[in-house]
Amino acid sequence: MNTQILIATLTAGLLAATLVTACPVWAGGVAWDDLTTRQRQVLAPLRSSWDQLPAERQEKLRRGADRWDSMSPEQRDQARQRFERWQSMTPEQREKLRQRYQRFKQLPPEQQERQRRDWFRQLPEDKRKALREKWQNMTPEERAAFREKQRQRRQQPQKP
Repeated sequence: MNTQILIATLTAGLLAATLVTACPVWAGGVAWDDLTTRQRQVLAPLRSSWDQLPAERQEKLRRGADRWDSMSPEQRDQARQRFERWQSMTPEQREKLRQRYQRFKQLPPEQQERQRRDWFRQLPEDKRKALREKWQNMTPEERAAFREKQRQRRQQPQKP
């Protein structure tokens, strides 16, 4: 294993261990009763097993419920479709996709942008047209918010 990768992995593990012991939410998990009413509604299918979930998973699900609640109906449909596609993949296909994503995230920003443009050019014309129309129908504020959200996503540290 590459020394830099080993050091990064050990550092990430040490940081995670520090956060778990220092952060009461992660150390003790998120109590079902501490969730907001809306979070409980979104996470209702997990109610019976909530207390058995690892604290980190509970926190991730809580944040996901907030994100779900902020989505438009169209975004929720797209998320459902992506989840169904993910569920239909074999474990090998999922692992291959994870590895491709990790390689992509390690590329310099210019190469990432080039690959995004190449991906867009490979879309069927009707999909490209629909995306262009969606962009053109956005207000300047919506475009700015979209760009900012994309910028933040690109700067998020990747989880091991």
